[in-house]
Amino acid sequence: MSDIETQRKVLNKAQTRLRELMTDKERPEQASEPFLNHHAMLHSAKMADAGLWSFENAILDDMDEARIRRIPHGSKSSITWCFWHIARIEDVAMNRLVANQAQIFLQNNWQERMQTSFVDTGNAMSAEEMVQLSEEMDIAALRAYRVAVGRQTRQIVMALTPTDFTKKVDLQRLEKIWTDGAIREAARDILEYWGKRTIAGLLLMPASRHILVHLNEALNLKKKR
Repeated sequence: MSDIETQRKVLNKAQTRLRELMTDKERPEQASEPFLNHHAMLHSAKMADAGLWSFENAILDDMDEARIRRIPHGSKSSITWCFWHIARIEDVAMNRLVANQAQIFLQNNWQERMQTSFVDTGNAMSAEEMVQLSEEMDIAALRAYRVAVGRQTRQIVMALTPTDFTKKVDLQRLEKIWTDGAIREAARDILEYWGKRTIAGLLLMPASRHILVHLNEALNLKKKR
């Protein structure tokens, strides 16, 4: 069995255990440290600098940009889109919904640095938009943006109090996401989904499980010829 397959099994087991801890109504805060370890493995190694195996590095480090940008025959997305999507979703959910603060994307000229015309999470994109995003994106800047998002998530999680984990999402914060243009009309049901979550629920989906799902998608795209 390859190293990546072994580590994917580790991640799947960790996600199952994390779900058990996060849904413990008595002490959901006990999931904080396991979350941070799991989260580190779902980002680049440089994000947390924790000495852990990185799923991102395993996917991207031996790929050239042409392969990262391509949409394989019969596929609807590219690896570029996968990394854009998980970074934007994490940024929006963790900063706007959990911390009630501005997205990383809206600071330090990230849109200009990534050279993209898009601001939303990438949900409900047309085929033409998928091609455009994949072709125009500055890949190095996208990876740097994801590092910034991941580091901010860790600061947010480490600042949570035990009572924060069971709080429901403040519905007024959902409106800020809409105002930011982070979710397009065709994907507005995401806001309804988030509005039903607790803070612990957001740490599971999207800040860990959602990332794992799309990293698996990116790995499958990498394997296609």
